[in-house]
Amino acid sequence: MAEPLFRTPKGTHDVLPEDHQYMTYIKKAVRHRCRQAGYKRIDTPMYEYRGVFERGIGEHTDIVEKELFLVAGSKKDGSEPSDLALRPEFTAGICRSYVEHGMQQLPQPVELYAIGQCFRYDRPQKGRYRQFHQFDLEIIGLKDPSLDAQLIHVVTNILEDVKILDRLTLQLNNIGTPENRKAYVEGLRDFFTGKEHRLPEEDRGRLATNPLRILDSKNEDTQILLKAAPTLDFYLSEESKQYHATLKEYLDAFGVRYVENPKLVRGLDYYTQTVFEFWDQSTGAQNAVGGGGRYDGLIELLGGKPTPGVGFAGGLERMIWHMKEAGVQVPHKDHVDVFVAQLGPEAKKQCLTLISELRELGVHTIGALGEASLKSQMRLADKFEARYTLLLGKMEVKEGTIILRDMKAGKQKQIKYGQAIPQVTKLLGETNLDTYVLKDQMGDVDED
Repeated sequence: MAEPLFRTPKGTHDVLPEDHQYMTYIKKAVRHRCRQAGYKRIDTPMYEYRGVFERGIGEHTDIVEKELFLVAGSKKDGSEPSDLALRPEFTAGICRSYVEHGMQQLPQPVELYAIGQCFRYDRPQKGRYRQFHQFDLEIIGLKDPSLDAQLIHVVTNILEDVKILDRLTLQLNNIGTPENRKAYVEGLRDFFTGKEHRLPEEDRGRLATNPLRILDSKNEDTQILLKAAPTLDFYLSEESKQYHATLKEYLDAFGVRYVENPKLVRGLDYYTQTVFEFWDQSTGAQNAVGGGGRYDGLIELLGGKPTPGVGFAGGLERMIWHMKEAGVQVPHKDHVDVFVAQLGPEAKKQCLTLISELRELGVHTIGALGEASLKSQMRLADKFEARYTLLLGKMEVKEGTIILRDMKAGKQKQIKYGQAIPQVTKLLGETNLDTYVLKDQMGDVDED
């Protein structure tokens, strides 16, 4: 095989047909569960003004400081801003859209979901790409632990549908109110006073700008220090404790299993109360498939009125990795039912009509390829793993017949040309034909 002239850029990957089968399966599960729960689909631009992410994710986060893909403006005269960035996640853009389009006038809560590509200039590693796919669920407009529980339940149903829930653990915590966390941050700063020299440079910077990010440190010395540090639960208000207790009651009612993780936090003020993530049972956060939480202060940061919200984002590539590791075989329609082989210009012309009619009836059909011999075409039919082959040569054209071959049984018979379509559809079975109808509800139509 010749060496390719170009390869995919670092941190990107081609989604090949076999992976698309998994991706389509996940998307169908997401759409189905979201429709059941009343979510409506939304698509936001792949790039936004950088300020959307700085406000919506936080200036002092790795995502904004290190991972934003910046996009230059297109006008040299400066009439267009050059502070655009590719979206690293969906929540900020969806909340911007909620404010911009006056969705607070709609019946609340507004339930939205999105599926698409995101971009982070992160260090590529196994299961982590610079261009990747996420699905995202948001409930905006009301604050209630029952909504948190319903969101988590929808996500667990999706993970169960794609057969990886038993490989994951739901990590759950309550991070209280911004006031609770402010008091905790002061407690952390007091604890680390005089110990700064024992922290690596990166964690010293975190201590100055966003102390809660120290809890996520990968440095062993920092983690040793943290074992003696105060924990957030000591600073939680009674209101926050009650909110968390009620949420757990609802999750128990749903039969959703969870693990309490007091170290699971978010570093930004607009996050409040519930936070959760789905971790790999064997490697923890390393192969987590996604996470979410309540963000009651975000809409106001983006110019709206104080509006509560809760959401979740899951990574499709991570889910596909887990599905493959678990040996999940996804159903798909990417098979060939019939290969049409032909010899001679008249046969080829006749086959084109036959192929078209078969496809219209829902039979996966290929054929009338090139000028190869019948023997070569039969070898190709084998490679495509076609279930049946229809052979039409010069003699068959004259006689008004066609040869139907069962590729698995290795048997064939000559039939009248007009019987080809009825016989093939009967052999395949009416229920196996790949047909669809554009319905008013659009419920059964595949989407991206």
